[in-house]
Amino acid sequence: MPLLTEVQVDTGDTAWIIVCTALVLLMTPGLAFFYAGMVRSRHVLGMIMQSFAAIAVVSVTWVVIGYSLAFDKDAGGGLVGGLGFVGLHGADIAVPGLDLSVPPFAFVTFQMMFAILTAALISGASADRMRFGAFVTFLAIWSVVVYAPVAHWAWSPGGWLARAGLLDFAGGTVVEICSGASALALVLVIGPRRGWPREMMAPHNLPLTLLGAGLLWFGWIGFNAGSALTAGQLAASAALATHLSGVGGMIGWLVLEKRVTGKATTLGGASGAVAGLVAITPAAGYLSPIPSILLGMVAGAVCLLAIRLKFRFRYDDSLDVVAVHYVGGVIGTIGVGLLAAAAVNPAVVHEGLLLGGGLAQLGRQLLGVVAVSFFAFGATYAIAWALRSTIGLRVTPDEEYEGLDSSQHAETAYELTSTSGLGRVS
Repeated sequence: MPLLTEVQVDTGDTAWIIVCTALVLLMTPGLAFFYAGMVRSRHVLGMIMQSFAAIAVVSVTWVVIGYSLAFDKDAGGGLVGGLGFVGLHGADIAVPGLDLSVPPFAFVTFQMMFAILTAALISGASADRMRFGAFVTFLAIWSVVVYAPVAHWAWSPGGWLARAGLLDFAGGTVVEICSGASALALVLVIGPRRGWPREMMAPHNLPLTLLGAGLLWFGWIGFNAGSALTAGQLAASAALATHLSGVGGMIGWLVLEKRVTGKATTLGGASGAVAGLVAITPAAGYLSPIPSILLGMVAGAVCLLAIRLKFRFRYDDSLDVVAVHYVGGVIGTIGVGLLAAAAVNPAVVHEGLLLGGGLAQLGRQLLGVVAVSFFAFGATYAIAWALRSTIGLRVTPDEEYEGLDSSQHAETAYELTSTSGLGRVS
């Protein structure tokens, strides 16, 4: 595969990618707030700190080796990139196989934000019980061993799934299925929270969760539309599809929730929107507006139903990463095989089954779902098991009862002074 040593830089495209990079970075603090509002009050800073730690840890691993493993020329079999960009040496002048109109470092940084967010997503599954040091160590290993190879498979021109014809516009397999399958593996190794499912563990601050959902929705425009890598028609189409699917997800979740429980909740509205945004992630650059709404509606309803799985199969996915991100990612990835339209993106060689394109693209999408699911789950299970057997994953029972804020960070999120002046309550 040739190296493109000269990039014809377009200033408009460059500005667009830099803005989208900032939007995707904002999604990680947004995720921190989204998750923090859903945990109990004694764990809120621990939840936020795990997302912020992902920014620091994964940025370093990405620069040192992650980008090279993901986007250097293929090292064999389409499984992983080479080591030619270790420490980003030479990455400022060469992007193997990609014809970009932006400086390579703009691409490096944009992709870094994807790696950060994907790693941070996993924290929602192990909330309330994972040691901070263990989580940081897990992130460092996982971002190199799991995320980087999957990114190579699907997004590098030399990756085996890319060569097989998988269409993943912004991360249905690389981000959503990868993080969701990894989250399931981690919770199976770490075990459930003390008292789950007997005790009620309700969200402590839903306004904080809704703020996080809003920031995620805002940033998701850059996440998906930026993946066009140019500021043109495709980016505009992806931005519209992203928003409409988020709307559809909220509608689908709330309609079903109202029918089943009699109430349409604020948490349901936020979760449904995120489910719709998850589903459109692989499909944003391939679907027209009406299919985007329908995809979101299906994702919102199905992801709500998927929450029941953790009670049936007894795995404590604290904040429903598996139900929303894994299931939503699968729906979106399969949705490409059903609804992808060449009129939206000329890269669609085989249109979706429902558009008369036959089973060809659907088969490619299913291959991506199965391959990434098995690899991410298996590799993450091995990493988590090794860490549990060596440094340990969980806080002690007393530390869990005390709360991660105090036991891991010696802080509390809320200090409220009584109006009578007789003391402090929290």
